[in-house]
Order: sequence, then C-alpha cells, then structure tokens
Amino acid sequence: MLEIFTKLADWSILQMGLRHDTHLGSAVHFFIEDTAKIFVLIYVIIFVISLFRAQLSPEKVRMYLSGKSKFYGYLLAVFLGIVTPFCSCSSIPIFMGFLAAGVPFGVSMAFIISSPLVSEIAAIMLLGMQGAGVKVAAIYVLSGSIIAVIGGWLSDKFNLEKYLIFKPAVTAVNEKASSVKEKIIALIKYANNFAYTTIKSLALYILIGLVIGAYMHGYIPQELFVKYLGHDNPFAVPFAALIGIPIYASHAGVVPVIQVLLMKGVPVGTALVALMSITAISLPEMVMLKKVFSYKLLILFVSFLLAAFIVTGYIINML
Repeated sequence: MLEIFTKLADWSILQMGLRHDTHLGSAVHFFIEDTAKIFVLIYVIIFVISLFRAQLSPEKVRMYLSGKSKFYGYLLAVFLGIVTPFCSCSSIPIFMGFLAAGVPFGVSMAFIISSPLVSEIAAIMLLGMQGAGVKVAAIYVLSGSIIAVIGGWLSDKFNLEKYLIFKPAVTAVNEKASSVKEKIIALIKYANNFAYTTIKSLALYILIGLVIGAYMHGYIPQELFVKYLGHDNPFAVPFAALIGIPIYASHAGVVPVIQVLLMKGVPVGTALVALMSITAISLPEMVMLKKVFSYKLLILFVSFLLAAFIVTGYIINML
C-alpha cells in the first residue's frame, strides 16, 4: 500500500530531470516520498486515535482505576501517554491534572515518562520509513512502554511522592450528559479538527527534519556515522543518550534524522536511544518539572531515564 508514495517520488524526480543514483536525486526522492507518506499516515491514524482520546479525562482515568491493580494503572497510563502526541513540556500540565484528579502517583509518573518518550506520531513515521519499518516501530513502542511501567512501579515502591513540590487537591467528577447522536457528531468533528491541527502544528518541524534527513541521506557518507555511532564504538550508546539532553525537538522533527541513521548503518538500539533522549530528557522540560519536582526527585527522574535508555540500547543492539 505504501508503494504509492515511492512511485510518486520516482515520477517526481523523473519530471525534474534527476536520477536516483545521484546525490541530489537521492536526497530529493527521500524528501518527496517521506513527506507525502508522513502527512497522509499522521492524518489518518491521528483521526482514528482521537476518537478514543476525546472520551478520556483525568477524572475518567481515576474512575477506571478504582478497584484495579496498580499494574493495570501503569499500562493504562502508558497507553494514554502513547496516544497523546505532545512534547515533554506539553505533557506536564496533563501530569498535574492527573494528580489533581486523584490518579495515583506511580500511574501519573508512568504517564509523564511515556507521553514524551513514546509517540504514536513517531511510531507512524517509523512504520512507513525505509530503513525502519514494523520491526523498529514495534521495538520503539515496546521498549519505551517497559521503561515507563518500570518508572511508575519504582515511584510507588520507593514512595517518591514525598519529593513532590506540587500538592494537588482532588477534584470532583463532572460529567455532561448528551445524546448518542450528538456525541458521535462531536467526536467526528473533534477527530477531524484535532488531526488537522496536529498536522498544521507539526508541519514545519516535519519539513525541517526531512530536509536535514534528506541532506544526510544524499550527501553524508555512511562511514562517518558508522565510525562514531556504529557497533565498533563501545561508547556509542551512552554518547547517543547524552547528546540528546541539550536538544529540544519534537518527534516529528527528530524521526527523519533517526531514519537516516538507521539507513547509514547505525544500530537500532543506538538510534532509538538518541530518539528517546532528545524527546524525553530536554532542558526545557527539566525547568518546567522543577516547579513540580524537588531537586532530589528531578535528579532521580533524569538518572533513571538515562540509565534505562543506555541499558535498553545495549540490549537491543545485542539482539
């Protein structure tokens, strides 16, 4: 089904008088194919996911968790984190909303880890990209989900809630009644508007990422990537984790670059560690979290993510 985008790119560079085996032709082909593919996939899948997300709220999450095991709560939090296509900074107000609604601390922590770490937009982009595909997308979602669940469990086990600065008051549930027909119409409108708004807000970042990715794909030699981020460098994984911290970027802008790393021979684990670090540990997020976390909790949070990313990267590379 996705071959239509490859054929579109083939036809386009032919009309431009370019050849696929040249640097410029290869770069332009990459840009056209992935631009069309990404925007179509994002709209369709975000539309579908939005139908489910529109019916969820912090209060409903608390109701769903009533009488359930903590493990169930961690999984639900991870699912909500995955289907909320927000950057790390945008996830923090939702995290605070969960705490205010009385959602358990460990469950809320699983969400604040998974929301920026695992994005359905990134998974969609990886799914349809040359060099990535179903396997890489599945590894990305599964490894990020496991890290989030472990983070939530550790938060409860060691009672890290005591290091919170933000002390929420539990809010009451407020349900608005409406007919089934009105709900369906409202959901469809919401899903369409949300998908369109999401694409509009991410378009610039996607295009910038694709331009960078296209240049890397067409002009930077494979040997350069393999030298610093390849299997032969034992420190490639921690290096990939550390270089992501000062960078603040959305999944949409980072994934095209990660795709090129994979296509240039960088191991999957190393490439995914770079993606996770850039999107889940950023300086702006740490500044915002300082309003909610004490310094001790913030240090534990960052240390856990770095350690988890590095261990995950090495494990994936060994598989």
